[in-house]
Amino acid sequence: MAVVHVASFAPTTEQAREFCALLEAGDILYFPRTPVPLAADDAAFLLGQQQTDSSLHKNIAYKPKVDKLSGVDTKTASPAAVERLHTVMRRYSQSVVAFLAEFLAPYQANWQLDYASFRPQEEQGRDLPLRRRNDLLHTDAFPTRPTHGARILRFFNNIHPSRTRDWVVSDPFAATVRQFAPQQIAPHPGSALSRLGKGAARAIGLGAAIPSLRRSPYDDFMMRFHNFLKENPQWQTECAKYPFQFPAGSSWMVYTDTVPHAVLAGQYALEQTFLVRPEAMVRPEVSPLKVLEEIAHAPLV
Repeated sequence: MAVVHVASFAPTTEQAREFCALLEAGDILYFPRTPVPLAADDAAFLLGQQQTDSSLHKNIAYKPKVDKLSGVDTKTASPAAVERLHTVMRRYSQSVVAFLAEFLAPYQANWQLDYASFRPQEEQGRDLPLRRRNDLLHTDAFPTRPTHGARILRFFNNIHPSRTRDWVVSDPFAATVRQFAPQQIAPHPGSALSRLGKGAARAIGLGAAIPSLRRSPYDDFMMRFHNFLKENPQWQTECAKYPFQFPAGSSWMVYTDTVPHAVLAGQYALEQTFLVRPEAMVRPEVSPLKVLEEIAHAPLV
């Protein structure tokens, strides 16, 4: 994997396809100067926000499909501040969507807009439960929003006026998942096996879908793999690590279901998530879904 510096905000059709292919393979697209700058007064407003109860919510979330904000610490934020935050987050989300609709044109008709988030907390030394920690390497999966094979693409902005946002990443999903024997990532004793068939389930330790969450076997595995990586101290210590520092005013995007990543330090970041459907993939064979289906010899969604 590599960090690919992007200088042009208006790629040709062929360049847009190449950018999609790089992302799908596990590279990070990096913009030294963000293509979606905030208005100065919006940036100043966000830099003045702080969550006091960091154990309650990791981030402030904006849900574009229903135009709602969640995760705000109402003990410290006035109704006027909450309304202003709502407006700023809506505007940020719309700006990212407008940019990527052109920049990643092959995806535009086949993505679902997911949450945007504002991350005002200092990342270094945060006191969070193990499975919610950002400083442990992991691949992303959503416990309450199964993707059914769609990939998790995230666009980030470091809006801190001076500090870097410090990441470390590891080898992409296809290489990482094959490091573990099936029994290491199998469901815990007592959980039901997938109805795909015992052979397919044993191949990668797939658990049954959870009806209340409408999880596919793929989603069930990805959620458990997220937890498994965070709970594996040996892998956290010994895995390949590639550190990156994203400067103030920069942006980057990455498939976070593909690239194991951790945030070690930094404060004040914005992010917009997209769920990109399998049919949009330029290189479908490298997606986590296809990698797992190849291992399992069975469809997983």
